[in-house]
Amino acid sequence: MKIAVSGKGGVGKTTVSANLAKLFASRGYNVYAVDADPDSSLGLALGISEDQLARIKPVIEMRDLIGDMAGDGAFYTLNPLVNDIADRFSIRKDGIKFLRMGGIKQGGSNCYCRENTFLRAIVNSLLLDTRDVVILDMGAGIEHLTRGTSQGVDLMLIVTEASKSSVQTARIVENLAEDLKVKKVRFIANKVRTEKEEAFIQESFNKQELLGVVHYDEAISEKAMGLPQDSGNRQLDNKELEEILTKVIG
Repeated sequence: MKIAVSGKGGVGKTTVSANLAKLFASRGYNVYAVDADPDSSLGLALGISEDQLARIKPVIEMRDLIGDMAGDGAFYTLNPLVNDIADRFSIRKDGIKFLRMGGIKQGGSNCYCRENTFLRAIVNSLLLDTRDVVILDMGAGIEHLTRGTSQGVDLMLIVTEASKSSVQTARIVENLAEDLKVKKVRFIANKVRTEKEEAFIQESFNKQELLGVVHYDEAISEKAMGLPQDSGNRQLDNKELEEILTKVIG
């Protein structure tokens, strides 16, 4: 199963992605957690140290490798042979294989056409058998969808907050995901604080498409700030979120 987690910036995509990876790993699945957001911190959320992360070069920046496997110049193959990339360039943490795809080009640089073709090929190569799960922590907004890097996933989890702008972005992501023939799209409302906010979410989504509501949790915010935690990395951050994500596994 391939699951892409998307939504407006700051809604908690990385928290959802990390917890989903932990939950699948705790159930004995072979999990690939792919950080496809240049600004994301999925590795930290999984408990990988900053020193380890600093030594990882994003796959998308490996120009020689991409050139050799995807072609160079004006033409490039759409199906580079990348079946072993995930194992060669991943970090293993608590039963999860973490792969960093991101990277930001400087202003005035060429487009990421070839690199995104390579990224799509890697994503398409990752599923091996029924016990393999790929979790993609996507970039904020819709750019990854316009580039097609979410194409071929089985489920798009769209995280939203209780605001009109966040819900609007969520619906745009939904429409683009359907254009890419994503098989299933579901929503998670995160950081909901009040009864009015929860009512707004319930009015914005029907029961079938909304997996659940996660209320604001101070402990998750403290973890994001790097404050000491009582629990280990494998423990899920929030029981409410765990119950919602259990629905994904079925």
